Amino acid sequence: MKVEHAKTSLAGKKILITRARNQSAEFASGLKDLGAEVIEYPTIEILPPRSWRGLDSALDRLNSYDWIIFTSVNGVDLFFQRLKERGKDHSFSTQKVMAIGPGTAKRLKEKGIRVASIPKEFVAEGILRSFETKKIQGKRILLARAKVARDVLPEGLRKMGAVVDVVEVYRTVKPKRGARRLKEILLSRGVDVITFTSSSTVNHFVELLRGEDLKNLLKDVVIACIGPVTSKTAKAWGLRVGIQPGQYTIPALTQAIVHYFARKR
Repeated sequence: MKVEHAKTSLAGKKILITRARNQSAEFASGLKDLGAEVIEYPTIEILPPRSWRGLDSALDRLNSYDWIIFTSVNGVDLFFQRLKERGKDHSFSTQKVMAIGPGTAKRLKEKGIRVASIPKEFVAEGILRSFETKKIQGKRILLARAKVARDVLPEGLRKMGAVVDVVEVYRTVKPKRGARRLKEILLSRGVDVITFTSSSTVNHFVELLRGEDLKNLLKDVVIACIGPVTSKTAKAWGLRVGIQPGQYTIPALTQAIVHYFARKR
């Protein structure tokens, strides 16, 4: 049997998921199906923006845009939540829609939206490369994303001649729960892998453990990051990243964890 499908390929492994609780079910289920013990300790919560003013303004002139870009499932969910609250149509008959990756595209399709493009690499740089083959000089682009995000995408699009409106559709915050429980888990549960699926999960994890000796606390733990941006953030905090998939998706991250331990046998 191939290791990818072995039901016990992660047997005995304890894996900590830091993803937001409302997004972790599929990830946790996949790991459990492979025999892992999953510990969920979300280091982020997804909340609506403090003000809808920016998004509302964009929604009022939605037909003026040529492209709408979604960079996460969270962005899709909160965007369409607000559309519904405003009683607006979401057929997107005149706009082309780009999704940063297959997960985001899947959620858009669930909303009945046709996705015109998905980049080969599921990062901002991948989106920019995909637009290199498109004529976007003078085109209006709406970028729906988190409050805190890298500026590489809007800046790159503007250099290509596009008119870009960036709107906040959600924000990430640290959960109110304290760090004591997290420290107890790391000290007593024998965690084998900690997974990070965004820079925010890394930043909040480190902030929760501020003042602790991370090097010693994580000495026997493998850090698994979903992609290069998240890995870069982890390394900037001094964490040793041992696992990063070639494709930046949850299924690929799961398989990368399986392959890591398969090589250790």
